[in-house]
Amino acid sequence: MTTTKKHHIPLTTLDAVRKPIAEANGMPNAVYDDPALFEYERDNVLGRNWAGLLFSSELPKNGFAKPVDFMGLPLAVMRNREGEIKVFHNVCSHRGMILLREETEVEGMVRCPYHSWTYDLNGNLKGTPHIGGVGKHSAEGFVCEKHGLRSVRSAVWNDIVFINLSADAVEFDTFIQPLIERWEAFTGANGLDKVEIAATGSSMELIVESNWKLAVENYCEAYHLPWVHPSLNTYSPLDQHYNLIVNDEMSGQGSYNYNLSDIAGTQLPQFPDWPQEQIRQAEYISLYPNILLGVQADHVFSIILMPQSNSRTLEKLQLAYVGKEATGDEYAACRSAVLESWKVVFGEDVFAVEGMQNGRKSPAFQGGVFSPVLDGPTHHFHQWVASQYAKDC
Repeated sequence: MTTTKKHHIPLTTLDAVRKPIAEANGMPNAVYDDPALFEYERDNVLGRNWAGLLFSSELPKNGFAKPVDFMGLPLAVMRNREGEIKVFHNVCSHRGMILLREETEVEGMVRCPYHSWTYDLNGNLKGTPHIGGVGKHSAEGFVCEKHGLRSVRSAVWNDIVFINLSADAVEFDTFIQPLIERWEAFTGANGLDKVEIAATGSSMELIVESNWKLAVENYCEAYHLPWVHPSLNTYSPLDQHYNLIVNDEMSGQGSYNYNLSDIAGTQLPQFPDWPQEQIRQAEYISLYPNILLGVQADHVFSIILMPQSNSRTLEKLQLAYVGKEATGDEYAACRSAVLESWKVVFGEDVFAVEGMQNGRKSPAFQGGVFSPVLDGPTHHFHQWVASQYAKDC
């Protein structure tokens, strides 16, 4: 994907963000509050990288298709007859009509509602009724194979469908490998392949009236814990947290003393290879640009941040549990308790990120500063965003 969209953030400002943490400023207000930068970030920040789009479990069976609005860009996600997930631009090759309007099980072909051109679930153009005149369904010189749906580079990991709009990010396996290696120390080899999504106690959605980047920044750090999450702080206190900088694309925090199972009375199956001396350890990592991940001994969660505008974000949360047994009726109450606990935590964050968004309207705020001890992951994310913007200076 090529784009001519530019931003108006001076390079000197971006250089100030990329300084060492004790000297750095945060990103300027416009990066959060200027609607003109919304599409720029779609194409040049999220679009140049591996961004989360939706959960593959949202396409529950083979032969299923779903339209997704990605920051104003109409996309179509299809699970073909063999179960493979494919992503396309959701426009008919004929006259640019929106192809899919709602999610659906596709019995035959995906049919354009305008002139009835049809496509299979691999994006191939299969039918062009009357293209050569009434009753003539082919035309001299027109080759269907050249006019299939335009595909979007995609990958699936941990039930998350990732896309790379620019098609030139590093290979997805290279991108995700550092996180896989880090978490295999907890879950064991291929441990995340063992998790299952249950019919209950597995998902929620939350609308936050703030820029998507503020949700990432807030998730990165534990500094706010005692004041924003007083209940969580009782069983996973601030002094038991540590900062994480995994690599250039990941940062976050961890806890040495996460014990929700004791507090909530849940006894869910645990990863069999999780080291017993670290059974209370948990980690929370922001996978740039828009994925938030958590791993505990008895469940994992993923959050896809779906920017709706420069000042609105849809947060889609999915919990997964260890093994098929954990998804059964026997553990329904435990799953419900885990989900309700996270609903409280993420609900408590809303006022904080919305308050920061409102604060970005103040000319008195010029990006802010950082705690050199507790804000390391947030500063790391600011540096990453600044580096994305700097590519167009």
